[in-house]
Amino acid sequence: MNQFEKDVQSKRNDLIDSGMGFVWSFGFFTLIFALGVIIKLIAS
Repeated sequence: MNQFEKDVQSKRNDLIDSGMGFVWSFGFFTLIFALGVIIKLIAS
């Protein structure tokens, strides 16, 4: 067995970390899109 498999840094489930990364990136791009729409509505 590999040395790093015996002594892992984090025992958390990777699915949680992947899900949080997806949620944060989705929220960030949604915020950018919403700001663009709001600015376009104000400018027109």
